Amino acid sequence: MFQNTENDLNNDTKEETIQKRNILTNALSKKYILLYIISFMVSTIGLGQVVSPCALAILAAVGANEIPIIIVLGLSFIGNIIGCGPSSILPYIITILLFFLSFFVKEPKYNEESRNEKIKFGRRIFVATLIIGTVRAVFSGFLIYYFLVAISMSMLTFILYKIFANSITVLLNIFEKRAFTFEEIIGAGVLLTIAVCALGNINIFGFSIRNIIAIFIVLLLGWKHGMLVGATTGITIGVTLGIVAGAEPIIIGAYAISGLIAGVLNRFGKIGVIVGFVVGDIILTYLSNGGLENLIVFQEILIAGIGLLAVPKNIKLNIEDVIGKSSFLPVGADRRLSKSETTNNTAERLKKVSKIVQEMAKTYNKSAEVVEDEQEAKLRNKDIFISELLNSIDDKEENILYDNLSDTNGNIVNDIYEKLLQKQFITEKELIEIFANNNNYIVGFKEDKSTVGRDVEKMTRAINASFKISKMNFVYNAKLNENKKNVGTQLNTVSKAISEIAEDIKKGTKIESKYSNEKKAIIRLLKEKEIVVEDIEIEKQENERINIYINIEQVKKSKLDETIKIVLEKTLNENMKIVKQEKNEEQKTIDFKFVSDDKFFLEVGQAIAIKDGQTVSGDTVLYTKLQDEKYLLAISDGMGSGPEARKSSQVVIKMLKRLLDSGFNKKTSIDLINSELLNIGEEIYATLDIAIIDLYKGTIEFIKNGCAPTYIKNNKKVQIIKSSTLPTGIVKDINTEVTEKDLQDGDLILMCSDGAIDSNVEYKNKPLWIKYLLEDIQNTNAQKVADLTLNEAIDNNYGNVKDDISILTCKIVKKV
Repeated sequence: MFQNTENDLNNDTKEETIQKRNILTNALSKKYILLYIISFMVSTIGLGQVVSPCALAILAAVGANEIPIIIVLGLSFIGNIIGCGPSSILPYIITILLFFLSFFVKEPKYNEESRNEKIKFGRRIFVATLIIGTVRAVFSGFLIYYFLVAISMSMLTFILYKIFANSITVLLNIFEKRAFTFEEIIGAGVLLTIAVCALGNINIFGFSIRNIIAIFIVLLLGWKHGMLVGATTGITIGVTLGIVAGAEPIIIGAYAISGLIAGVLNRFGKIGVIVGFVVGDIILTYLSNGGLENLIVFQEILIAGIGLLAVPKNIKLNIEDVIGKSSFLPVGADRRLSKSETTNNTAERLKKVSKIVQEMAKTYNKSAEVVEDEQEAKLRNKDIFISELLNSIDDKEENILYDNLSDTNGNIVNDIYEKLLQKQFITEKELIEIFANNNNYIVGFKEDKSTVGRDVEKMTRAINASFKISKMNFVYNAKLNENKKNVGTQLNTVSKAISEIAEDIKKGTKIESKYSNEKKAIIRLLKEKEIVVEDIEIEKQENERINIYINIEQVKKSKLDETIKIVLEKTLNENMKIVKQEKNEEQKTIDFKFVSDDKFFLEVGQAIAIKDGQTVSGDTVLYTKLQDEKYLLAISDGMGSGPEARKSSQVVIKMLKRLLDSGFNKKTSIDLINSELLNIGEEIYATLDIAIIDLYKGTIEFIKNGCAPTYIKNNKKVQIIKSSTLPTGIVKDINTEVTEKDLQDGDLILMCSDGAIDSNVEYKNKPLWIKYLLEDIQNTNAQKVADLTLNEAIDNNYGNVKDDISILTCKIVKKV
């Protein structure tokens, strides 16, 4: 019997040994190597916390996926020390112990087998982190700030845990042929971006490894899955770089727009994706700073692009149940987005992306709003100063002032801090007086070269140096909070832009059914003229203007466009004009675009004068036709005069044209311009005087921000439209004044900069002099009126130009 028992015990021991070996073998499996490397890298990201939330999150995420945790535990422990320093060892160990102890309190719940988070660890890591943070807050003086930090730290750890838990599946199965969910792909992008941030500012030949890998991720996913995934990945990686690496807020928009355009051009293969990313970077660069400096370094995009070209074409990175196999753009002519159900779905997805970005903006804005009141801020800054002071005097224990200064709760340190706040520095005499006021008298200070005198001198230098360093931290914290607000503003703008694109796409899908008979008639009439129609699309713009897209077989006919125009006018009973004609060699067809012809003519005049003593004008004038067939007239007056003022006004005008040409509405465009000027960080102010003329509908919109009045003359009557708002770039919430008016035959409109208005010193109400001048002028030629007004403005100052003067005039004539 005992022999059998002994054999059983031996067998049990052997089974346990084999089981332990199997666990160790499994943990050392090759498939986990990539996971271990990334786990270590993300664990080194401290995010300014006492314990790295990334280290805690990756450890819990690995356990939740039923992956051997022992190696990740060691790697995250080491990474946490690197990222947060030796002081993080004890908090990290206690947090992990609390996390493991929770298993004994209550058995964890198991998820469905198909889920990435097979065991629910989220609440446990949240609670463990919150307990440690709360205890620290209690021992730090019961300040609300520390409790808010504890809650934020716990929430951040929980969010990272959820992201990492979803992304681990991609790391383990990247080389297997399977489809991943949208959450898995985006989560993997975030995880890799955070890991890459561990490289810090490591450069090779001056190019950032972190940026190159981040760009490569966006290019890869945009290439495989188009604009929705490209844009979402760009936004996610941009935000991650903003939070983890401290990137500028505008970088989020740069990655988002670049990813979107890269995805749109994925139908042209890898080259199309790379070109799309470059175009996106160029567009946002011009929008943000007028093309002065690239947001994303072009050479880094090129290096990432070379990496993309090296990726095998047959690599599998499918997303299940989200993206179909159909292209976002039609296979035929690329003149417009497809009107199919796929495009409707795309619009809905863009709306969802817009909501996600909007929620992210709210989060940043709320974070920025959690700012201490004046007293709390003062206490926080005092803590920073005390910390720096203790570091400075750490090696001065022999100094006679050491004991009093190291007593941070005493009145002496508090009085010193108050004195520093008043004067920004403290003298030896003032330091002695503070000690005396607290019944600590320093004897022998006035004696030459005495030990006491040298001690006071050393401590005075240490105190002033500590405060100087502390002030840098004060400014940094304020800047950090301001950056959060800027990120919120940028994300809100991106959200609006994406939402507008979605709305435009959705509107474009509404095909007017009432034109079905007209389509049949056009096809029949053109066929009679031996012109075969491949495709025809008729739609109405918001202003009732008709757009017609016709795709026909290539034919050798003279005056082909005139023939089609006659057929369209006869069928639709409306004057039409051609705005586009191009051959599609690949499909052997010709693409035409016709639109309803304008009902008014527009005659434009312009006159400018540069301020005496300057080589360039600080004003920028623009007259152009927009993509929607409307006309844009604009004047921007930069702050001051000369090149600097010119730079301000040019940035504003370039951004305005590109935004309106891209289809953004006027309010969003001006809000974006205003937020960009605020975010540039320089004092860039500029007025905006805009007129948008619709010659088909017969309307004109005046949009004014801090600019001079606009004059509308018809016969002898002159109307003045004024602005009472501030220029762009001064305040965050800008009020834009919009005035709409119906056009009348013979209307003469004059726009000008402040230089013209201020040239007259006779009138108390200065804008009146131009009104009276226009009433007296008999000539109705737009250029003549501009020249006469400029000459009169110069004569007002006896031939001198005391400020830049810009005048734009236009005359409206109704077509017969």
